[in-house]
Amino acid sequence: MSAKRFMAFPAAAALAFGLAACGGGGGGAEEDGGEDTGASPEMTEESPMETDGTEMAMDQPFGPACADVPTEGEGSVEGMADDPVATAASNNPLLSTLVDAVTQADLVDTLNDAEDITVFAPANAAFEEIPEEDLNALLEDQDQLTEVLTYHVVEGRHGPSDLEDGTFTSLQGEEVTTSGSGEEFTVNDEAASVVCGNVQTANATVYVIDGVLMPGD
Repeated sequence: MSAKRFMAFPAAAALAFGLAACGGGGGGAEEDGGEDTGASPEMTEESPMETDGTEMAMDQPFGPACADVPTEGEGSVEGMADDPVATAASNNPLLSTLVDAVTQADLVDTLNDAEDITVFAPANAAFEEIPEEDLNALLEDQDQLTEVLTYHVVEGRHGPSDLEDGTFTSLQGEEVTTSGSGEEFTVNDEAASVVCGNVQTANATVYVIDGVLMPGD
């Protein structure tokens, strides 16, 4: 089946501001008539700060398709965080076709048992771009289906900043590349775009994408 027949079409961070003032003790500045200008940004592990005092909130999902994620229940952003990735995806209606493919390839336990992975998860609409005949053939060929699905999984949990100019090794063995910034990222030279990114599960970071990636493309 020719990879060229598979189509993919194109689809972080919000900024929060925080400054922690460090007050002078003992009243020395007031007694001397001086002005205390010692306020400075404070850095903590919980609130990383840029050098200009801007706090980067990189832990929230982003992208237009996030509006279609359930707002409550096991398929919501909060609900998915409690389950391993294959189970979490099975509760999200955006990923039902992917879940069917993962089940068909017998990869549910493989993904659920993996530690610290990042998944580029094609949304249902991505699979709809594949001609029906080709999609059916892929789903019926377990070896090729496994190759394609494991190509969407890379080692390590990667935040949005890692995707700005990223090269990652997939479980399939070939490299996956990413580029972009802010809330706009593409995968494999614009073969797909991230439409809902930085979704957390118990063992993975998930980026929902609008195309199916093909090894060797």
